[in-house]
Order: sequence, then structure tokens, then C-alpha cells
Amino acid sequence: MAIAIRPLHPIFAAEIRGVDLREPLSQEVFAQVEAAFNEYAVLVFPEQPLSDEQQMEFSRRFGPLETNPSYAGNKLRLRAEIADISNIDTEGNIQPLDSPRRYFSLGNQLWHTDSSFKHVPARCSLLSAREIPPTGGETEFADLRAAYDALPEERKSLLAGLVVEHSIYRSRSQIGFAGFAREIHTDLPPVRQVLVRRHPGSGRMTLYLAAHASHVVGWPVEEGRKLVEDLIAFATEPQFVYSHRWRVGDLVMWDDRCTMHRGRPYDEVKYRRDMHRTTVSDEINTVERAASARGSAA
Repeated sequence: MAIAIRPLHPIFAAEIRGVDLREPLSQEVFAQVEAAFNEYAVLVFPEQPLSDEQQMEFSRRFGPLETNPSYAGNKLRLRAEIADISNIDTEGNIQPLDSPRRYFSLGNQLWHTDSSFKHVPARCSLLSAREIPPTGGETEFADLRAAYDALPEERKSLLAGLVVEHSIYRSRSQIGFAGFAREIHTDLPPVRQVLVRRHPGSGRMTLYLAAHASHVVGWPVEEGRKLVEDLIAFATEPQFVYSHRWRVGDLVMWDDRCTMHRGRPYDEVKYRRDMHRTTVSDEINTVERAASARGSAA
């Protein structure tokens, strides 16, 4: 059975129908989904009222799941494999605006790619809409492959081989958050990732950018930081961006290796928002992958 694919943007993102993710997919159907994922980078599956277990089972088809620490030291509302992208506390109430968890989560409104601050970053993320506000709260996505393609050749030459330091502290410093749980500093030291990589799924070259990206290794910090900021500004110009307006039951998955995303504001005091995210780990650090590729080519 062939799935139905409807492009949502001229250069990336597509809606997928004809599958029920509550049931295990056959290898044939999964291969079609994976091919669409490699081509479009962002897939929207409407009308998928998933349980956490069903979401995790589908996510694991793409690789091992990350677990989520309590970055701000708060008690987790959901199991460790499910990132809690909500404004709801453990009692089921809307959390106060001065909640450390809410403050930390404001960083999700910066353009980023999930887990680039981990030694082995994310392959993809899957976000399930369980409860949404009537207005606001959209998620925007940027295609970093198309952005790389649009760069002048001299710019591409400048970027080739550059390595950038990433950390969760860099992104949260931009919103003034410093209240990390003590163990986070031990468990998540700064890491190095390449600035340009080859996307394994499509074979295309792509930028690898995020609010977690601090500076270019070996450059003066401010000079490298300016380069990262300029590239993020370019890669998020309107022609590279798809904005998703959520519906209850949507499952959206995106490729963290070749996209950035950001959440948009909504009235957090008035409306509840309950979103459950699973994140699939990649296989290897990007610097190590690049070194391995060079060794294989030698």
C-alpha cells in the first residue's frame, strides 16, 4: 500500500496520510515513510491520537531514544523518554510564569536543532499534539540544506572544515537562564560539532546550526559567534521556512541533522498546551563522522 504525500512548502515539509501509527508499520510502508523523511525533512502525520507507548514504538524504528534530564531541577511530569513540551505542572495545573521550568523552556523560542549540545546529537524528533491553545504556539522549521545550497561559493569555501562549540549554556544564556540542576554541568559539558555536514539521508550538504552553537573553534570568540549568528539569520529567511499550525492529534517529525526549528509564543496564562516529544539519537558525533568519512576516502 502506498502512502499519500502532499508537499507543504516549495522546498521541504510534507503531510503524510494513509498510515495509522498506533499500529506497527510493515517494512514496505516504513520504507516509504523513511524515504519521504529523507527527502522532505519535516513530516506531518494528521489525526494520530497516540499514547506515549505508541509514539515511542514508532520513534524507535528510527533509532534509540534519548532520555530527558530535569534541566531546571523540577520533578518530571512524564517518563524520561518523553520530553514535556507543555505549560502544565505535575498536578495538572498551568504552571506559574515564574516557574524555573517555564523559564528554561523559553529557550525553545530560539532557532535551534535538538541536542546539538550532546556529544552524539539527535537524528530526529517527533512531537505529538495532545492539547493546544486556540491561537499562537506554532512551530517554525528552516531547511538548512536549501540554505546551504543558496550560499555563494566563496562562502561555502570559508565554511568548509569549520568546527563549532555547542552547549546548552550558550542557548540559555541568551534568555538569561542560569538555574541549571547541579548534575547538568557534569553530564553536559560543551561539545564540538561540524558547521557543514553531509546529510546521510539525502546525500545533500547542509549547514548544522543552533542557538546552542557558541563559537568557531580556533577563531576569536566574537568573530566566530558573529559568523554563526549571520548564518542563522540567513537560513531563517522566509523562503527557507515552513510554519506549522498545530491540530490536536498531529504528530510532526523533523530531521535534526538538516533543519532548525523554534516554537512561537502563546498565552501561557490563559491556555493549556500539552505536547509530548520523543527524540531519536544519531549514531556518532559529527566531528567523528567527518573524520571517519575522510579516512574512508583516503
